Amino acid sequence: MRLFTTTALVASVALGGGAFAEGSLPLKELPDIGERDYWVPDEVNADGKLEALQAVVGSEAVPFSGSLDNPVQIALIYPSADTSDFWARNYLAMTKRLDELGITYETTEFASRQIEHSLQSTYANQVEQDADLYDYVIFGPSELAIQADNIDKLAGNDGFSTYVWAFHTPLKDLKTQPDVWFDFSSAAGALVMCDYMLDRLGNDVTMAMNRGIPGITDNQRSGDFKACVEEKGNWTTAYEHYGEYQREGGFDGTSLILQAYPEATIIHNANTAMAMGSVEAQVSQGKEKEVFSTGWGGTGLELDAIRRGELDATPMRMGDDVGAATAEAIKADLEDRAEELPLVFLGRITVAHDQLSAEEIDALEQEAFRFSGVGALER
Repeated sequence: MRLFTTTALVASVALGGGAFAEGSLPLKELPDIGERDYWVPDEVNADGKLEALQAVVGSEAVPFSGSLDNPVQIALIYPSADTSDFWARNYLAMTKRLDELGITYETTEFASRQIEHSLQSTYANQVEQDADLYDYVIFGPSELAIQADNIDKLAGNDGFSTYVWAFHTPLKDLKTQPDVWFDFSSAAGALVMCDYMLDRLGNDVTMAMNRGIPGITDNQRSGDFKACVEEKGNWTTAYEHYGEYQREGGFDGTSLILQAYPEATIIHNANTAMAMGSVEAQVSQGKEKEVFSTGWGGTGLELDAIRRGELDATPMRMGDDVGAATAEAIKADLEDRAEELPLVFLGRITVAHDQLSAEEIDALEQEAFRFSGVGALER
C-alpha cells in the first residue's frame, strides 16, 4: 500500500530485506557454522546494531519525526489462537508503542493455532496476493522449517516490509531474508545466567538438571548453561533428568535428585512448569532452603516463588521488548533509517533472584510487561 511519504517509500524498497542492508551474509563465521542450516545472531548482525535497538526499546519513546498520508497497514499472521499469551502481549506492546511514537496504524489479524500449518500457508498466500493492501507484514511461523517457503515468499515481496516473530535463527537457504527477526535467545539467557551463578556461587560446584526435550531450545537453555559453568567454573553435573517441560517432570526429577544425588546443591530447571514441580518436590521434603534452584523466563509464577523464598533465581525476559522493538523498526523504516536495524533483534534478559527486594522484583515485572500489563491477560 505504501501511502506514507515518498522519500520513505523509495528508501524502503531500495534497502529491501535485512540481508541487503547488511551486505552478503554471514558477516562473520562462528566455529560451528558449517554444522547448521541457519545463522545465529552474532553471524548476521553488524557490531552495535542490536545493542542500539535494545537501548531504544528500553528508553522512553521518541515521537515519529515524519508525517503520514494515511495510517500504516499492518498484517499479522500468527498462531494467536493458542493458549499462550506471547502473541497477544507482543501485539499489545507493538500497538501501544506505536501510539507513543505517534504513528497511526490499522491492523488485520490472521489467527491460527500452532498446529495449523496449512492454514498459515493459506493466510500467507492471501496476504502476498493482496500486497498492495499492506505496508508491513508480521509473520509468527507455526514452525520455522515448515513455514520457510512462506517466509521466503513474503520477504521477497517488494510491496511491504516483512518481520518475523518468535525466531532468531535466519535460515541460510532463504532467497530473501525478512527485514528483521524478533525473538528472545535461550542461548543468550544461558550465558547471562551462567555469569550470574558463577559470580554468586563460585567454582567447583555440583549441580543436577531438569532438562526439557532434546532439541535446539533445551540445547541452548540447558546445554549452553552446562557447558559454560563447567568450562568457566569447573562445575560438575551429577545427573540430568529430561522432564519434557512438564510440572510432573520437574517434580519427579527433583524427587530423584534429592534422594539419589544429595551432593547436588543446585537444581537447574529449563522452564517454568518444571521449576514449579521442582519447588513442590523440595517443599514436600522440607528441603527448599537446602537447594539452590532456578527457573526460566521470569514468569509471574516464578517471581511469586522467589518472593516466597522457594525459588532462588531465573533468567527473566523483558517480555514486551519484541513488540516494542517492532514498533521502533516501523518508525525507523518510515524515517529512512532501516539500515540502522539489526537483522536479528533479541529482547533483553536479566536475572531475577532472591537477593532483590520486593520493590526491585516488582520493578522488573513492571518493566517486562510495561505495555501488556502485569498479571494474566483477559482474552
